[in-house]
Amino acid sequence: MSNKESNIEKTNFDAFIQAVGSEIEQAQVRLIVAANAQMLFHYWKIGNYILYHQQLHGWGSKIIKQLAKAIRLHYPEKKGYSERNLTYMCQFAKAYPLRALQSFIETDASLSVPTIQSVTNEVLKLNDKQFTQELTAQIQSIDCQSLAITQEVPAQFEDVGKTVSAIYRMGIREIEEVFLTSPIAKINWTSQMTILDSSLPLGLSYWYMKQSVEMGWSSNVLKMQIDSDLYSRQISNNKVNNFTTTLPAPQSDLANYLLKDPYIFDLAGTKEKADERDIEEQLVKHVTCYLLEMGNGFAFVARQKHFQVGNSDFYADLILYSIPLHAYIVVELKATPFKPEYAGQLNFYINVVDDKLRGENDNKTIGLLLCKGKDEVVAQYALTGYDQPIGISDYQLSKAIPENLKSALPSIEEVEEELASFLDKDKNP
Repeated sequence: MSNKESNIEKTNFDAFIQAVGSEIEQAQVRLIVAANAQMLFHYWKIGNYILYHQQLHGWGSKIIKQLAKAIRLHYPEKKGYSERNLTYMCQFAKAYPLRALQSFIETDASLSVPTIQSVTNEVLKLNDKQFTQELTAQIQSIDCQSLAITQEVPAQFEDVGKTVSAIYRMGIREIEEVFLTSPIAKINWTSQMTILDSSLPLGLSYWYMKQSVEMGWSSNVLKMQIDSDLYSRQISNNKVNNFTTTLPAPQSDLANYLLKDPYIFDLAGTKEKADERDIEEQLVKHVTCYLLEMGNGFAFVARQKHFQVGNSDFYADLILYSIPLHAYIVVELKATPFKPEYAGQLNFYINVVDDKLRGENDNKTIGLLLCKGKDEVVAQYALTGYDQPIGISDYQLSKAIPENLKSALPSIEEVEEELASFLDKDKNP
């Protein structure tokens, strides 16, 4: 075999190995995801089983303590069945009866392209729904005779009896499919406990679950977003922008959906009365937290991006790129409340970025003005007449980064090293 043929064979073999390795890694991810979903389904069934027998026999809450003790005695090698965890399993089952999971799936289908209005409508619809608790009799396939509903069953079990009959017709496999298809099966148990501890209405629980899956949040990040009331900041608060008049309908809806008001940035080491440059410097140092707050699919492009226009030099505070919007985002930071002239300055930078950076496959550049407060009426008047898309939001500075989240973030040195390549490219294009 010639050297040329040998090199070709090695190239083919290397590609083959890479393909096999990729499949192994993907299989590991699939196995982990599948194992998590099956564990959640198991916990949901256990919770339903406990709730059913509590009501059927009037055992009360003490049964959980006794059950935890019995499991330790008979199955000492099994973990995850403490009194606390069994209590959470009951809460889990009670919070998400079967018909609630079916409603989640239906809501998923109607929100294939989310907008402020559609999300609000669906969340409120879920919040208003009342579900009769469907207990473990729904899902027990081990011993049907022990779960049969007879004429002696009290009146309050009539609905459960109807459900039991339907479930036996439906079958445990079909129930499992409903559970695994719903968003409830796609986040981990710690995140589920976080949502349960927050006592959210059903619609909000659904929304935070969906966001957690889409954004890849850890349970710590999920708790931060719930504590900071992300739903209100992104969905229910009135937001000031001119997107509907400056962007085509699909993009304007998505841009409005992604915009938050206020933004909350967790910045350790920021001065109490920070100026724009100090805030900007801290945002870059904590770029991971910053992009987390901006939302899914935002990439950092540059800080203090230099543009020469005519004989003058200009520096845009921050430039991001939004993958969902396929557009550059120019961010201007102001350490003072909104003033109408700020919109003019941002409009100028949008024009420059459109001319200097925007490619033929990029959508219209969007401007985001972050201020320390605003008069919404003044801000809305200030946007009238501009052809460029601009959003105006408040921002708040918080130094309350949980210790357990800090450990998951890269160090400032690592972030600065990562950003150095961006800054060097800016200086030496």
